[in-house]
Amino acid sequence: MKRVAVIGGGPAGIVTLKYLLEAQRSFGAEEVEVRLYEYMHNIGGTFLTRRYEDAELVSSKQLTTFSDFRAKETGDFLKAVQYAQYLEDYVTHFKLWPHINLLTRVVEVRKRPEGGHTILYQRVKDQRHSGFERDTDGDVQEWDCDAVAVCSGLHVLPNMPKIPGLERVPEVLHSSQFKARSQFGKDKTVVVVGTGETGADVAHLAITSPTKRRNPGPVLLPCLGRKLNPNEPGIPIDVSRTNLFDTTYVHPILRNSFVLWEYYHWYVSSLLWVSAGSNWGMDQWVGEMPPERHHPARIFFNKTAMKICPYISGPYKAKYQKSWLYRIRKALMQTPIPEGNGRVIDLAPWPKAINEDGTMTITNNGRPEYERLKDDVIKPDIMVFATGYSQSFPFFKAKGKDNKIEYPVPNEADVRNIWKRDEPDVGFIGFLRPGLGAIPPLAEMQAQLWVYNLLAGDPLSAKLRPEDEPHYRLQPLNNARIHYGVDHESYVYQLAMDMGSAPGVTDLPRILLGTTVYGGGGTLACGRTWFRMPIVWALGANFVTKFRLQGPWAWDGAKDMMASKEFWETITRRPYFFGHIVVNMLPLAVFGPMSFAVWCYATVMEVFAFLFGLQPGSGASPSGARLSALTLVAAMVLSAAYLFQDAIPGRDGLGSGLGGFGTGVGDAWRGMRAAVPSVGAAGPRR
Repeated sequence: MKRVAVIGGGPAGIVTLKYLLEAQRSFGAEEVEVRLYEYMHNIGGTFLTRRYEDAELVSSKQLTTFSDFRAKETGDFLKAVQYAQYLEDYVTHFKLWPHINLLTRVVEVRKRPEGGHTILYQRVKDQRHSGFERDTDGDVQEWDCDAVAVCSGLHVLPNMPKIPGLERVPEVLHSSQFKARSQFGKDKTVVVVGTGETGADVAHLAITSPTKRRNPGPVLLPCLGRKLNPNEPGIPIDVSRTNLFDTTYVHPILRNSFVLWEYYHWYVSSLLWVSAGSNWGMDQWVGEMPPERHHPARIFFNKTAMKICPYISGPYKAKYQKSWLYRIRKALMQTPIPEGNGRVIDLAPWPKAINEDGTMTITNNGRPEYERLKDDVIKPDIMVFATGYSQSFPFFKAKGKDNKIEYPVPNEADVRNIWKRDEPDVGFIGFLRPGLGAIPPLAEMQAQLWVYNLLAGDPLSAKLRPEDEPHYRLQPLNNARIHYGVDHESYVYQLAMDMGSAPGVTDLPRILLGTTVYGGGGTLACGRTWFRMPIVWALGANFVTKFRLQGPWAWDGAKDMMASKEFWETITRRPYFFGHIVVNMLPLAVFGPMSFAVWCYATVMEVFAFLFGLQPGSGASPSGARLSALTLVAAMVLSAAYLFQDAIPGRDGLGSGLGGFGTGVGDAWRGMRAAVPSVGAAGPRR
């Protein structure tokens, strides 16, 4: 029996615990004894300890919740308190509580000479307050184990920048200490330093409080995600992206190029300009990013920032709206923009110092916001630092004469950013940040891969090629603060490919005909809504549930979940032009033929390489080219079937229109399998 320790009880920790306990049932691994150690009085991590009034998740419910347990709440975005309750419900549903040790501090992790690890842990008192330290009780105990999953999270130590004279401000808080707008008091001048998701939230709470003035720091991200039409239900931007020919069936040559990134850069900039006249952000007329950073491959999208843009842009936008180009555009299309109603959030450059009289000096950044505020007297009563956190691993101790830590840290994890190639028994789960997406589903896929590699008996490390990694990484500038960003869709798809969990077009009929709660083998899954699954597979986001359709973690309920109303509405709620045409059909029409052409080119090159004894290139094959062509045709059929479903006579929600066709899908599938060879688990991407 293997023993595994999990450090941290946030989303990453509990999902890792769950997969460790399910490994034996899922793919016949040996039995595992697991202990999860959590310092706080409950699970939830940062969603338990650092939430504040009206705090809302920045990622959608559809994407954020785990693959086999969905949230009960309606609406697209969960409040932080709702998500914390969801995590508790998840632990209860999968009977994980007996394996969780709350109020337990991991003091140290040591390597054992004979292999494995020793966990030194200590029980702590339940003193529920906002401090970061507390008295401990109990003796230090030990537990030997074979592997360690580090899930302590990105948000550990509050980052407090050094500003000369800061002690002269009456009240200074880090956002981790901020809980409610009542802390602002009345008629106070509030300075919010930092404008990520939390900074934007705090600034919005301040602007809706009876305060006098609020000064967030420089805007780091453009404001994105505004609905084009307030009368339409809209769709969260993180589930609006079509994966077919974006991550699925993309040739490595195209995948590793910057072409897809450039398309989305053009799309986002164009959408913003057409909608509101500025390509910096929705109704954002100041605080723009420099051109070298203003690119989807280099930024982290900020849903929350759009709430404060009307209050920031008020003093600036009139200048731009006088242009003839803006007037022509507005005559053709204009998204309704909320008004600030006279309330203003003064965008200010970074604080340079707090003077002896308590006034704040701001940095001259040469931009319009400095020119507007340089002569103003800004005397903060409260400063809230929404300046993020730094990682900390106090349980990895420095030892020896050279004072060296014997364990790796996340930035040394060179296998899919999860483990170090020569230390696969130490995994880092939840230490990547998506440019647009959510950390919990990334952590779920990381847990799947790490646990499978650890327990399957056939380690994957040697098979996971480093050349398959650069395409999913964001491309930050050298001076960027964060260098652990990834493209959510590309990363989860790559991990699914590594495990053989990414279903291809030729796998769909087999999956649809598999045994489900709706009937035995050979009966269409999902009943009359069976057609939804292939459409969501092609046009939907890369939900983790999709990667439970097959592979080592296959789950029978995934078929029905993929055809559920929750996932189906991520397709049907998209705007017709900017959703179905621009996001669905246009990329399919451009990148589908492009990828097929690259497949053909690579195939010809491989034939020449074979004939003349040269080194093979990309590994393409004629069957891969045929499969790419088949997928292209299937994609167009699925898209057309969805877009023109209203024109199908006698249909009942498209079910009856396509339901009759389903009765013969088994025979068609058998014929297609004979004609088109499967490319196997790695086929959809290669």
